[in-house]
Amino acid sequence: MSDLLTLEEYTKIADNLSLQTQAFIDGSFQDAKSGKTFDTTNPATGDLITKIAACGQEDVDMAVASAKEAFEDGRWCKQSPNDRKKVLLEFADLIEENIIELAVMESVDSGKPVSECQLTDLPEAIHTIRWHAELIDKIYDNTAPLNDDSVAMIVREPIGVVGLVLPWNFPLLMLAWKIGPALASGCSIVVKPAKETTLTTLKVAELAKQAGLPDGVLNIVSGSGKEAGEPLGLHMDVDMISFTGSTQTGKLFLRYAADSNLKRIVLECGGKNPAVVFKDVENLDNVAAHIVNGAFWNMGENCSASSRLIVHQDIKDELLTLIGKHMSEWQTGNPLDPNNQIGSLVSDSHFEKVKSYVEIARQGEHHIQFGGKAENNFVEPTVVDNVSATSQLFQEEIFGPVLVVTTFAEDNEALELANDTIYGLTGAVYSDNIKKAIKAARAIRAGVVTINCFGEGDITTPFGGYKESGFGGRDKSAWAHDQYTELKTIWIDLNDD
Repeated sequence: MSDLLTLEEYTKIADNLSLQTQAFIDGSFQDAKSGKTFDTTNPATGDLITKIAACGQEDVDMAVASAKEAFEDGRWCKQSPNDRKKVLLEFADLIEENIIELAVMESVDSGKPVSECQLTDLPEAIHTIRWHAELIDKIYDNTAPLNDDSVAMIVREPIGVVGLVLPWNFPLLMLAWKIGPALASGCSIVVKPAKETTLTTLKVAELAKQAGLPDGVLNIVSGSGKEAGEPLGLHMDVDMISFTGSTQTGKLFLRYAADSNLKRIVLECGGKNPAVVFKDVENLDNVAAHIVNGAFWNMGENCSASSRLIVHQDIKDELLTLIGKHMSEWQTGNPLDPNNQIGSLVSDSHFEKVKSYVEIARQGEHHIQFGGKAENNFVEPTVVDNVSATSQLFQEEIFGPVLVVTTFAEDNEALELANDTIYGLTGAVYSDNIKKAIKAARAIRAGVVTINCFGEGDITTPFGGYKESGFGGRDKSAWAHDQYTELKTIWIDLNDD
């Protein structure tokens, strides 16, 4: 992938971005029918970037009708697997050709460090689309074991029109996680990007059309959750919604399904993820590096962030000292400066939310070990010690660069603390005793548990959660294709009688 540029070079690109600002429906960019727009701003500076079409019910109806027509006439779903694969591979190539512009656009729109966008998010998004494209002609259907008088075929069929509702923390990567398997499966889609981070999704629509994706197969409605997301969730011609975002909003989509056509709902929601460090770990410096990365990557605006450090009381002080050393290597500042690992939070309102938790950290028995500074949408990495299991800081998802520290004396206590949450997305276990580590990983009720590292697996492994972190399916891996398809049994009687 491309090498990093200088701050001056990124700034020049940012000043000359080619932006799409209209909704994308039936293969063309168009204004919202109401004529309304909304402002999108650079969260790091507060400057207005542009105005984007604010879609509503009428626009959603048009987008769904376009997707439905495309699905029913088979312009995409009835193409051969090989033909669909060629289009998606060309699509991925075009994204790669535009990687620097897209990385800068994502950074300016979201506050994410441009280095992270260019070196992590974009390459992962490109790889995701290519991986699912290559899988198209490698998933086989089945026959059932019967007698000589019958044949039973079990086949997959694309589910139909799919609504994809995206979060603001990983706009392009989450788009790829969803459109990769959805398009590979033959579905037609309507994407509702987060209002805070819409620009790269609209730009990608332009590239998809250029790659040869038929009109109507991909539609994008920009706007608020209330004006565009809710109509999509309630629409009678939408067969499925895949949503990534807050648990509170995810629950709304379950209600929308119940109030409409019982459409399939797949949710990937919040997390309050434990990192359990047992006493037997010898290389605490390595643990500290993983903890810092897990807690502060993407400004902690990450549903899988290691936000709760649960550490044996005898090694806490040493580990915190090492965490402080690694934190000193993480610079906070201008997201377009490739030397900065921490950018701004995504919006004024989210900054105020995270800041309120930093203020809670100053109260009671809590102790701010490192960080604590919060101003102008920037929150420096913060570590809060002496946090009890009943504290808001322990129980509630902060979604910012705040790591809370809780100690334990006995191993069983550590696992009780790890599971003391309404969430169950990810977890991490650190131990030099592999038997203990595996048993602990099995005991933690979460969809992804890592041992002696922070991570989410890779494209080959499913991602999703237990409890209030997820519902209905998984992103990534071959399993992601299952949620975008229906299973059909075709029974054939061979008996001549």
